[in-house]
Amino acid sequence: MDPEEYVEEVLAVVERIPPGRAMSYGAIADYLSDRSGRASARLVGAIMARHGGSVPWHRVVAANGRVVPGHEKEALARLVGEATPMRNDRVDLSRAAWWPE
Repeated sequence: MDPEEYVEEVLAVVERIPPGRAMSYGAIADYLSDRSGRASARLVGAIMARHGGSVPWHRVVAANGRVVPGHEKEALARLVGEATPMRNDRVDLSRAAWWPE
């Protein structure tokens, strides 16, 4: 998979995350690793920072549930509006984690 295809695959996964659910950067990288040969949460984060504005970016969080830095207020408002399980201003991934089928 070339770099452009990987960007498209990351964005396609994020588009599929349903309201009220979330995935971590690392989970997205793990999900795509067999097909892409890549398993970098940082790369997924870089892709989201550059290209994620057209997808539900607020549903992608750090492994500890922390929302996107610099956009915390907007991300939290969107997540709460979708009834995403939260704990202390972080997504409760034990209840909100989603994995593509």
